[in-house]
Amino acid sequence: MLLNLSIIDLAVVKSLNLDLEKGMSVLTGETGAGKSILLTALGLALGDRADSGYVRPNAKRAEINLDFDLTDAPLAKQWLVDNDLNDDEQCFIRRIVNQDGGSKAYINGRPVTLQSLKKLSSLLVEIHGQHAHLTLLDPEQQRYLLDNFANNQSLLNEVLQVFQSWKQTNFELNNLIKASTDQVEREELLRYQLDELQQLDLENYNYPALSEEHNKLANLEQILKEGQTQLDILYENEHQSVNQMLSHSLTALTELAQFSPELGEISEILIEAQIQVEEASQQLRRYLETQEADPQRLTWLENQIGIIQDISRKHQTSPDLLPELALNLEQQLNDITHSSERIEELSQHTQQLLNEYKELSSLLSENRCKNGKKLQTHISAMIKELGMPQGDFQVQVTYNNDETPKANGNDKIEFLVSANPGLPAKPLAKVASGGELSRISLAIQVTTSTDKTTPTMIFDEVDSGIGGGIAEIVGQKLRNLSNNRQILCVTHLPQVASQAHQHLYVKKDQTETTSSTVSLLGNKERIEEVARMLGGVNITANTLVHAEEMLNLKH
Repeated sequence: MLLNLSIIDLAVVKSLNLDLEKGMSVLTGETGAGKSILLTALGLALGDRADSGYVRPNAKRAEINLDFDLTDAPLAKQWLVDNDLNDDEQCFIRRIVNQDGGSKAYINGRPVTLQSLKKLSSLLVEIHGQHAHLTLLDPEQQRYLLDNFANNQSLLNEVLQVFQSWKQTNFELNNLIKASTDQVEREELLRYQLDELQQLDLENYNYPALSEEHNKLANLEQILKEGQTQLDILYENEHQSVNQMLSHSLTALTELAQFSPELGEISEILIEAQIQVEEASQQLRRYLETQEADPQRLTWLENQIGIIQDISRKHQTSPDLLPELALNLEQQLNDITHSSERIEELSQHTQQLLNEYKELSSLLSENRCKNGKKLQTHISAMIKELGMPQGDFQVQVTYNNDETPKANGNDKIEFLVSANPGLPAKPLAKVASGGELSRISLAIQVTTSTDKTTPTMIFDEVDSGIGGGIAEIVGQKLRNLSNNRQILCVTHLPQVASQAHQHLYVKKDQTETTSSTVSLLGNKERIEEVARMLGGVNITANTLVHAEEMLNLKH
């Protein structure tokens, strides 16, 4: 249960340290005194979204601390153990909100994500807001309330898991079936494209070599002409070739070497150069002799390169990547060829998952029907106590076996009510007034809370729209609910406040900077507060006596 709530610089609260006890505690005070900010603080500490507007003016940050005793919270204790956050029997939650709206969360002194904080919080505290009766009109909320009452979470998880597998498999199957409708045309196109590519002899395909050969043949005339010119310059011109000039230089230097022996080394270098020129000339001659113009080959190369470039443009790729393209097209063709086998395989798997889903969803539906009858019996009895003597509440569960699978089963769940005898039950939105809806909502919240393991429950003005003797019954229901859990209730009704074990009073102080404070009322202060709630501004002696009588009933 929640032992202590500490708030620093949050909105109108400068500093607050509030100890809470077992049983039922109520928060009362004038409208606008700041009761809602206490619930805001609890919500922030339990994982609600932070906002810079929550920080008190001129303060750097707001801070909320919660101290829980885990003696009556085994699920929360186990969660802390599983997440290495355990600290014996206590749990400290801290939330800091900065001026820029950023926030940090801590569990037992260790930083955690908001997701982790929310998970733990759901095992410690449950908050019922004052507008719960409006969400009651939502079909999804009605389903949630029934499943929560029936403890269907484990079965819902199984249904969801099978549903997701079926959805994915069915999606793949439908895509294949859709693709198969165009299979013939697609197959013909792929075969045509592959045949076109196979003309390129892809096994021996070498575009750079083809391009190089084409370039050589296209320029062969220039190669032969210029090659012969260079051959003449190097060797074959008897009067002025490089070879002839080297011979002249070598003869002259050899004669001079008899006068200067050092010139002999230069002569040896010239001999080597002459040998190199002769070898180069011989190789050039042999090359030129082997070159022969081949117009037919050149024409074939031009055609082949033209085809390659046309195909490359058609497929928007480079000539070098055409073999890779062919492999890709072959794979696509192979996929189409074997798609019928895959379709058959997926069809069988989809049907298997569908059968499994129907089995689980049918079991879920049976459980909903069985617990729906229990729920409607409890709520019908309770709304009669809450001022609807002729009220009849029904939970209608309709199973559609032929419907497309849904994540939460194939049931249509609808809450129906008949407020007057002889009239058929109809959906809440069509027959329930605002006051009736509030009572039905309260009955559902109290009923569905009976079997829950959450140790602390907070009710925020869920008694709005009722009064008199009905309000006293509501107070009694909440007090009974506190026999095995901690109840914290924000209320404006003296009948509800008088039922509490602990009475907390919220007051706004506007002497300097506006701030709210919370104090624990003793017997005398409590009588005065209940009297204020009964009589308003002018409190008479009779009102005080009435308040004391209401409180004495509880002791």
